[in-house]
Amino acid sequence: MVLQAQSPASHNQMLGERIRHPQSTNFDEDFGSPAAKRLKRLDSTDSSYSLNASDEEVDRLDIKPLPQEIPDSEAETEDENEPFPIKTQQTDLESALPPVKTDKEAIAEYEAFRAAEEGVPLDAHGRLSQRKWIKGKSSIYVDAFNLALDTVLEDEAHLFDEAEMGVFEQWGQLSYEAQYLYVRLFLRKTAAWHRISGLGYYGDIADLPNAAEDLLSLRDLPTSTAATQVNPGELELPKGITLGDTFSFADGSEAEINTLEEASSLLRLDELKAIAKEVKVQGKNKRELLRALRKTSQKQTGLGWSGLKRSDTEETTKSEGSVLEQDDCQGSPQKRDGIAVNRDGHFLRKILASTGPCIRLSLAPLKLFERVHLVFYRSTEWTEKSLTTIILARISRRNFPDYIVSRSTNIFPSRSALLEFEASIRTQFRTDSILEMNGTVTKDGLQKVKDIFDEVYPRWRLLLEEEQRKEDRLYETGEGAYLRRFSPAWVYTRIVHKGLYVLGRFKEHEREHELLTELLDQHLFHAARRGGWYQRKALLEEHYMWALRPLEGRSDEAQKKNWKRMALQTCEEGLQDRECHLIYHYDLQKRVTKLEKSLKVVKREQHDFGHVRLVKPVERVVEGVRIEREQPLGRTGSRRGSDTTGSRRGGKTIWIDEREDGGECSVESMCLSWYREQGWKGYHSEGGIVRTLFGYLFYDVLFMYVPNVFQTAYQTCPLDLHTDAFFPSRASEINHRLVEIGNGAGGRLLQEVNDREKEKQTCVVGIDWAFEIDDLLEIIECFGGEALATVCKVMAQEYQQRGGGIPDLFLWHAKRKEVMFSEVKSENDRLSDTQRLWIHVLTGAGIKVELCNAVAREVRVDK
Repeated sequence: MVLQAQSPASHNQMLGERIRHPQSTNFDEDFGSPAAKRLKRLDSTDSSYSLNASDEEVDRLDIKPLPQEIPDSEAETEDENEPFPIKTQQTDLESALPPVKTDKEAIAEYEAFRAAEEGVPLDAHGRLSQRKWIKGKSSIYVDAFNLALDTVLEDEAHLFDEAEMGVFEQWGQLSYEAQYLYVRLFLRKTAAWHRISGLGYYGDIADLPNAAEDLLSLRDLPTSTAATQVNPGELELPKGITLGDTFSFADGSEAEINTLEEASSLLRLDELKAIAKEVKVQGKNKRELLRALRKTSQKQTGLGWSGLKRSDTEETTKSEGSVLEQDDCQGSPQKRDGIAVNRDGHFLRKILASTGPCIRLSLAPLKLFERVHLVFYRSTEWTEKSLTTIILARISRRNFPDYIVSRSTNIFPSRSALLEFEASIRTQFRTDSILEMNGTVTKDGLQKVKDIFDEVYPRWRLLLEEEQRKEDRLYETGEGAYLRRFSPAWVYTRIVHKGLYVLGRFKEHEREHELLTELLDQHLFHAARRGGWYQRKALLEEHYMWALRPLEGRSDEAQKKNWKRMALQTCEEGLQDRECHLIYHYDLQKRVTKLEKSLKVVKREQHDFGHVRLVKPVERVVEGVRIEREQPLGRTGSRRGSDTTGSRRGGKTIWIDEREDGGECSVESMCLSWYREQGWKGYHSEGGIVRTLFGYLFYDVLFMYVPNVFQTAYQTCPLDLHTDAFFPSRASEINHRLVEIGNGAGGRLLQEVNDREKEKQTCVVGIDWAFEIDDLLEIIECFGGEALATVCKVMAQEYQQRGGGIPDLFLWHAKRKEVMFSEVKSENDRLSDTQRLWIHVLTGAGIKVELCNAVAREVRVDK
């Protein structure tokens, strides 16, 4: 089988490059030299890295990086008013909302302004619709939290059992101040201990101890009738996340802190130093002081500590099973007087006396509310900004596109499906931790991942069949693409994908080949990975499968040729697969050429990929005057960063714009002035022009009706734009639009959107209304239809991943009818992987690209 079309066609265009992978990631490496931890790459095809195999190497699988380390207590973050130490990605919903100010000043400004108005409604929905809050009686934080809860309970209450509904009922009975305190602690995204005296919320809470006591109160719950659920690949659930007959919204330190380790984490550095001085231990930092204190506690002994209590506070009661209680009650008086007693109890008392009462959110209701937010935001990643951005977007005076809002209530058809999705996320994280987060992967670690894969695989097959039946009989065209991202099968497919790497490391190539065939046979999950699967499957067929399958009467040489023909067919199928992203085509085309040469295919039957041969970018040198700032003296007396080469690698440099106003400028502006002197027009946009053109040309495609992707009236794009579900859900419309652009209709499409929307400054993803319409029309005319359509197709397939790495300068020459991209590099700068990929994308589409090297003709030292 050969490709039908041999003339330049869109499905044969090369829009990517093969990036060399480190030798340590070789599938066939012996376990004596395990693969080194791979650095994160930015040129993946979706939120995780794809298997992008070459002849001898295969890319390691990506794992989402761990969040920043969570401090043991809020005392470790010096800023008491900075409650969000964890850095997370944007949710789909947050990325679809307009960029609004979400800092504390913006929130305070809104609340203070509305507090002066009269007739403030008492319910959250009224305050939201009329944009009114009163300090001490209502808050944007509480209203946003309750908006999420009310929305979920209104449409999806079937996802929660009797006990969980009981928690929600008790939540509604809490005072405003207790709700406010809980939400502010909830937004910290940790279950750490917090000193009540240091929470700093007195401006909003008149009686902080009473609000805390309200959260600490023990409350009754109805008995749940839901059956215990067992999910594939999951370990035992952590203690305390299951609701019982009673619960409290928060835990108190008096009843829960039993160990020196937990108590010592509450200390600030100055307090820790005071205790360390008393017991004569030393350390350079807090970590060393804590270690020395705990070590001393285990060594030092004393007599008669039996009378010590947990805390000096009047409210303190003894903790059941605590160290002190054991000291008080264990053994006879004679034994207590004659045997050395561990000093943990003494240190515990001193620490708790110093900190005063502490509070933390109880694990079970905390996890329950996190589940509510998962359902509301359709994401496991959300932050304070996620909670407030939707409110601030609603109350901002902005214009949004016209589209049909459709919030589906069947994303999770049952409570069981939601719990399995949660469990699959935990299993995926455990897999990620083994492969990427704990240094070099050992043979035991690989075996653990293989065991997880073996446990998940049967369930994955079953869910795959169910989803295919839904696609065939239930879903309307395109409806299922976004919904499937919330199926456990979506997560299991990613785990199965990672299982490919493990099978390769164990040299189980036959099973790996069978699994790749299964993954390619399904078209429901992780379409962005299909190119990598084709590449790896072809590699196995070319090099390994001939020795693993029966000869069937063929000689070894004939067997090799047979499998090479199958590898050739796999590459052809990949190039013809509409779901195989264009960035993989170049690798597949190279393998086709190589296999045809090896099989001695006659010239007239060989594929001709000459129309996509890469043209190396032109090297350009622009000379200028660079400014060096004299660095301040360091502790050793030397000047920091005062190397003889000028600037540090990757650092920003300052230049003189000799060709325009003679002022200081960036290296990109200096080079842009040089290009303008040569007759080019241009912007230093770093992808802004490309994103703006895409927003204009695909405006109606972005906002066409697709179920579930518009869940509020305040979105700048559909929720699935940043996923690989965007293209297949609109494949017909996108391809039709690409044909229109290729036929020269880009100018007309852009003018129509500009005439309709620019005056309103409609909030649309990517569009910068500051670009002049005449410039944009001129750019489209210079671009050429086919080249512009190619770039737009890459953006439509992978909008999130291809938003970065576009060359710095966008240039066009009106007389020559030519566009050009220029990547500016000063001394010591290097191209990143994503920049190299975009350079090959553009040159493969016939667009000129230059590498502009800025060289300092003169260096002026500015003191």
